Amino acid sequence: MLKKAPKLKHIIKARTKSNINVRPTSEAMIELLALVFMSSLAEEAKAKAFEEKSATIRAHHLRAASKKMLKKARG
Repeated sequence: MLKKAPKLKHIIKARTKSNINVRPTSEAMIELLALVFMSSLAEEAKAKAFEEKSATIRAHHLRAASKKMLKKARG
């Protein structure tokens, strides 16, 4: 089984307004989706930094990549 992030369960409980029980398989799925999102965010930021001929990924690269990805996710 995957090792869960230490605060994942706390974050899930805080984001839901009521006392909703989250099964371990759902926690694993949430963690995997978060990892996929972070991976794709890093790839987009890397491409943005490469476009600007920058050797490092900076905060404005991440902001631009996140805006693009969230806009794409909305549809």
